[in-house]
Amino acid sequence: MNVYKSEDDIIQNLKDAGCSSKQIKELMELYREGKKDKIYSIMEKHRYEVLNNIHKNEKQIDCIDYFIYQMKRGETNEK
Repeated sequence: MNVYKSEDDIIQNLKDAGCSSKQIKELMELYREGKKDKIYSIMEKHRYEVLNNIHKNEKQIDCIDYFIYQMKRGETNEK
């Protein structure tokens, strides 16, 4: 059973998920052909890439926090 009311709803969801225009086109073709296994595979790969970016950004935040901590620590030692 399909819970989407229209293909436009699916496309909007894919855009919101960060899929590229090329990915959306491919996924919609697969959707129309009923190739759910291929869709799942593509979306699992996309999910992995998004999660990897989150981890990369978390590491960058940690580096920023450490930099700020060291700078403040240096100010304290200079006084």
